Parts: sequence; structure tokens; C-alpha cells
Amino acid sequence: MSTFRAIRIDKTDTGTKCAYADFDRAELMEGDVTVRISHSSLNYKDGLAITGKAPIARRFPMIPGIDFVGTVEASDHAEFKPGDQVLLNGWGVGETHLGGFAQIARVKGEWLIPLPKAFTPVQAMAIGTAGYTAMLCLMALDRHGVKPSDGPALVTGSAGGVGSIALALLKQAGWHVIASTGRPEEEPYLKSLGADEIILRQELSGPARPLGKERWAAAIDSVGSHTLANVIAQTKAEGAVSACGLAQGMDLPSNVAPFILRGVSLLGINSATCPKARRLEAWARLASELDREKLAEMTLHVPFDQVMDKGHQIVEGKIRGRIVVDIPN
Repeated sequence: MSTFRAIRIDKTDTGTKCAYADFDRAELMEGDVTVRISHSSLNYKDGLAITGKAPIARRFPMIPGIDFVGTVEASDHAEFKPGDQVLLNGWGVGETHLGGFAQIARVKGEWLIPLPKAFTPVQAMAIGTAGYTAMLCLMALDRHGVKPSDGPALVTGSAGGVGSIALALLKQAGWHVIASTGRPEEEPYLKSLGADEIILRQELSGPARPLGKERWAAAIDSVGSHTLANVIAQTKAEGAVSACGLAQGMDLPSNVAPFILRGVSLLGINSATCPKARRLEAWARLASELDREKLAEMTLHVPFDQVMDKGHQIVEGKIRGRIVVDIPN
């Protein structure tokens, strides 16, 4: 077929316009692998692109969707052949390269990895970029050398996609886990995933003191701004914080005291262009360490025609856990 169904973002005089549309294959971008997509997932960044709340889409027209799983339709890349099941996370897809909320994608083969045999396509997208990023955060903490015997681990934005999977992974790794959330009604959900304690988002969302009481040895933060500053200020000596998001903001109103007086380390997590070897390691660890029952518990399946509505909801903080998008074919 010469056209396929997609979500299309176009530039307007007042911002952007997002709508379901028929997309012409002739408009697909450069790449050596064409994939028929079976599933994608909805991430916070996708919600920002759909709503236009942030300049995620940086070329037009754009198809949002920062990850997908599907079957190779055509390939000029040595590693992939028609019929192979493949997975993509990041690489500017859904931002500068046409993304995963579509029936078809054409991408560079170097961006793809084989779908891990341990996961079905649905499970792979239940994990998606959010879960893959959560594992990269845990791997960074492991490389730093911080361990459960050093004290608790904190997860901010714990009811979101990254946070939900981070809770499950940290608990599986033996940590005493503290979950920070702005939704206290989600306490049963958070505890079912692995949270041992719940603290309210307001404890961390205001301006930070240079140093606070030492409360946790490790943290995974997807919020940024004042929250990240407070997390750093309350991290124990020689502890570490993995930072992977900016739900509260891109700024970091912090100071050097935690770094030079306590030896706290801030570990930046770049999931989009992570080297392939580390990417494969992350997915291998997810295969062995992520509880499938907990993954199912945190996952909601939605049809393609609900993606735009859910995109608005995720930006408004009304979505918990992970959303798998079924792409019609």
C-alpha cells in the first residue's frame, strides 16, 4: 500500500496541530530498514509532543512515538532481514525522525535491536523506553558501587512509567524502596510494585536547602528541577542519584555542597543514543530481573484511536504505569 495510518503533527501559525491521518510512504525518511509496526507505547515525551506542551517535534510533518516493536518488511542492513522482529528505543524517533505511532517506519538499522526472545511484542512495549531507561538508571547505580546495604533507594515520579518499573527493579535487587508521589491514592499500587515507604511529592518539590538530612543512599529521578535538587541534598555520603527526566523542569537549582562535602554523585542517563552494547545489556537484564506479573499489573492496553486522548492525560499526571498502543495492520 502507498499510504498508511499514523498520527501526524504539523506546524501552524500558533504552534502545532496533531491529528490522525493517512501518511504517504513517499514521505518516509531515509533509512535502510522498513518495519511494519505492531505495537508502540505512550511515554511522557510522547504526550508533550502530542499536546505541543514542549518542542519535542523538531521537524514537520512529524509522527510522534519514541519507540516501537514490529516486523522487518524490507532491509538493506546486514543484521536484519524480512520477517525479523525488531525493537527500537530513542535515536530521535518521534522528535527528528518519523516515529512509532504509525503502521510503518523506515529507520537506520543501527538503531534497531532484535526483539529479545524473553519478551512478546506486547511485553517489550509494556517496558518500552520508560522501562529500558529505568534499567539504565539501575545499571548506573550498580557501576557506581552503591548497594542495598548502604541504605534505602528513592524513586521520584513513582507512579509514572519510569518510576513504576524502577520500583519493581529496585525491590527485586534487594533495596528498601521509598516512593515519592503526588498521588497518595496510588499507595496500594506503589506498594504492590515494591515500595516500602511512601512520601508525598510536596516534601521534595520546593526550593532545596544546600544540605538536608541524609535519607537515602541511591535515587532514580525522572522529575528534575527542585525535586532533583532536594534529592541530591538528602542523599547519604558517597551515595548516587541517576537522573533521567524533567517532568518538573529542565533547571537544576542546586549547589556544590552535596558533591564536595558528602561525595554525592549525579549520574546522567542518556537513553536515546546509548551505545548498542549497553542497550543490549539493559534488555538482557530486564529479561532476567523484571517480574512479569508486576509488569502486567502496571500496564494498560489502548487502541490506536485513543492515543491522542491518553497523550493529554499523561501530561496532566492522570496516567499511572505503562500504556501499550496496539497498532492496526
